[in-house]
Amino acid sequence: MSINQNVLGLIFASINDSAVIDLTKLRTMGSIPYGGRYRMVDFPLSNMVNSGISEVGVITKSNYGSLLDHLGSGREWDLARKKGGLHLLPPFSQVGGGTYQGRLEALSNIWSFVEHTKAQYVILANSDLVTTIDFTDALAQHQSSGADITVIYAKGLYNRDKSTNGCILQIDEENTIKEVLTNPMLSGECNISLDMFIMTTDFLKQVVLEAISKNQKSLIRDLLQARKDDFVFKAYEHKGRFFKIDSLEAYYKANLALLDTDTRNNVFNSEAPIYTKVGDNAPVKYGLESNVKNSLVADGCMIEGTVENCVLFRGVKIAKGAVVRNCVLMQGTEIGEGCNIDAIVADKNVTISENRVLTGSPEYPLYLGKKATI
Repeated sequence: MSINQNVLGLIFASINDSAVIDLTKLRTMGSIPYGGRYRMVDFPLSNMVNSGISEVGVITKSNYGSLLDHLGSGREWDLARKKGGLHLLPPFSQVGGGTYQGRLEALSNIWSFVEHTKAQYVILANSDLVTTIDFTDALAQHQSSGADITVIYAKGLYNRDKSTNGCILQIDEENTIKEVLTNPMLSGECNISLDMFIMTTDFLKQVVLEAISKNQKSLIRDLLQARKDDFVFKAYEHKGRFFKIDSLEAYYKANLALLDTDTRNNVFNSEAPIYTKVGDNAPVKYGLESNVKNSLVADGCMIEGTVENCVLFRGVKIAKGAVVRNCVLMQGTEIGEGCNIDAIVADKNVTISENRVLTGSPEYPLYLGKKATI
């Protein structure tokens, strides 16, 4: 992996928090656990590092204590550096002291950081997307196309009834973006924006300074939509698997999708690994009467009951006689003896006492809040 000091990465840790309000009451989007041992911020951060980007800023907003604890110095991502490295950027406006309300306002808040970078290009990304992408080809297309902004998108099924923050692109044969639609009333295969943007730092400075003067806050509404005739906006297609976490159902299905080997190998590519904070836990312990089928089980778990089609995070305990199916159980969850649960999303340190029966559905999984006791 070559180091590209000509590119600055900026990650928005809290954009679209309201789409999964159950999961973000006590944490930011970037802190949401995923896949047994990861956090959502691991994906954009690892993608940037694997693309050779050696300086990354993470823009926070609220409830970011667990995010700071997870990222630390950036050592797990090889970003604990004297030059460049990982920067955790404050959410507060320089004028008025309030938190930002859109990407442009967030960028204006941390503009002094961006101005000091020597990078010629900037890549912006959110923390609500599970995918593996190499930005190298997208950057090369941006450089050769003469675009002011390149938006990374993917073809996928869009459903207005289920998506709360969809952004659909209409693109011509030369990859020029002709229209940008937000939450349109349509369904079917569309060009779905992955909310990843490439531009030069000079262009970013131009639009941010204009946004400050005009009190503009939204990159999509105030720039991509309002000024599509003033600038050249191009699109780059990402062809890998992706999961956009824009609802509790989407989060639930994105976790259980990892039980499919092809999907898991596509998201977790051995040549471009997703890095995360290392946890020093003991191996999984299986009781003599345990029965586990088609499940992802993280280290530190203790299983004495039946587990089928589940994702279990670190330290989950399943007691004797318990039957757990189609569930996503976060760190420290304990299921008592004789329980029968199905289609549940349990946040961290949930306790379900003996002989309880809880049932959700794939379309409406039952969510149990952090530290809840049933």
